[in-house]
Amino acid sequence: MLPLSRLAPDGALPARVRAGPRASLAARTGYFGKWHLDGWKESEGRAAFHVVPPDRRGGFDTWLGYENNNSQWDCHVHGHDASGEEIERFRLPGYETDALTDLFVAHLKERAASPEQPFFAALSLQPPHNPYVAPEDWMRRHTPAQVQLRPNVPNVSRIVERARRDLAGYYAMIENLDWNLGRIREALWESGQWENTHIVFFSDHGDMHGSHGQFLKTSPWEESIRVPFIIGGGVPFYGVKSGSCDAPLNHVDVAPTTLGLCGIKPPDWMQGTDYSGHRLHGREVKAPDSAFLQLVIPTGHADSTDRPWRGVVTRDSWKYIALEGQPWLLFNLNEDPYEQVNLAHNSRFKAERRRLQERLKAWTHDTGDQFALAEL
Repeated sequence: MLPLSRLAPDGALPARVRAGPRASLAARTGYFGKWHLDGWKESEGRAAFHVVPPDRRGGFDTWLGYENNNSQWDCHVHGHDASGEEIERFRLPGYETDALTDLFVAHLKERAASPEQPFFAALSLQPPHNPYVAPEDWMRRHTPAQVQLRPNVPNVSRIVERARRDLAGYYAMIENLDWNLGRIREALWESGQWENTHIVFFSDHGDMHGSHGQFLKTSPWEESIRVPFIIGGGVPFYGVKSGSCDAPLNHVDVAPTTLGLCGIKPPDWMQGTDYSGHRLHGREVKAPDSAFLQLVIPTGHADSTDRPWRGVVTRDSWKYIALEGQPWLLFNLNEDPYEQVNLAHNSRFKAERRRLQERLKAWTHDTGDQFALAEL
C-alpha cells in the first residue's frame, strides 16, 4: 500500500500546494509492517523478534515493522519515529491487518497536519497468508461448504477438503483487507489528502489453493504467479485515465513505476519498466513483449514445486516453463486460462515451444542468469 501524495507528473508540486513559505519542504517517508529484507533465517531464531538495524531500514524517516512473521495473531513490531528515536519491540493488539492499519491511519493523520509537505508511505501486510485465520466476524462470512473451487482443482478428496478449508479463511482475510483499505481511503478523504494522493495496491505472490493439486506459492501456474497491481486514488487534476492495461508486469517494474508516479526519474542502474504514464497521461508505455518468471531456490514446502524453474509469459498470452535441461509446461492462456492442457511435449506445437524457448533464453542472458536450458 503506497500513498504517494502531492507530486505532479513533472515532479513539481500542484499549484494549490506550491503557495506558501513551507512549499519547499522535503517529502517525508514512512514504512509500516513486514520488511523481510534483512536476511534473517528462522534457524537463527524467530524472525518476528529480530531487530532490523537502523541502517538497514531503507532510509525511511519513520519505520515501524518486523523482519518476517507467519503468525498474524502474534505480531511484534519495532523501529524508529520521525525524530529518529528508537521504538522498542512491542506486540500488536489483536489481528495484524487491523492493528497495522490503525498505526498507518494515525500516520496519515499526522501527515495531514502539514498539508504542504509531500509524503510517501508504505503499508506492508502479511495477510492474506497462511495460517488462514481472520477475525471471527470475517471468518463466519465464509464456510468451506460454500466455497466454489476453480475448475482445475482435481477431484481428490484430501485436496478438495483442504482447498475449501484454506480458501474460506483466505477469503475472510481478503475481505478484511478490503475493509481496512476502505479505512485508509476514508482517512485520506476526511483529512483532505485524497485528491492529491495515488494509492498503489499489489502483492508479492498468490496461492495455489488446490489448483493442479498444489498449495502455497513457488509454482509457475497462474494462481501462484498472477498478482494484483492497481493504481487508484484521487488526483482529478492530473487527467488520469481509468481502465486496465495488458502490459506484462514484473516485480522489478514496481520501483520505477512508483518513482514515476512521484515525478522522479528512475536511476539509470534500476531495472524494470516505468508504467506510470498509463496512470498519469492515459497513454501506452513501451513495454517488454513478455514477463520473466523464475524460482531460483525452492522453499522445500510440501505440496509445492521443489526444484528450480524459469519461465516466460508473453503479451499474446503464451506461457512456457522449463526445468533445468528440460521443457516442462506450455500453455495457450487465451484458449486454456486454467492451464489444463500442457502442450510442452506435443510436436504439433514445437515451433511455438522453440519461439518461447528462445525468448526465455534471451531473458536469462539479459539478467545474467546461469540457468541451464535444454537444447531443442
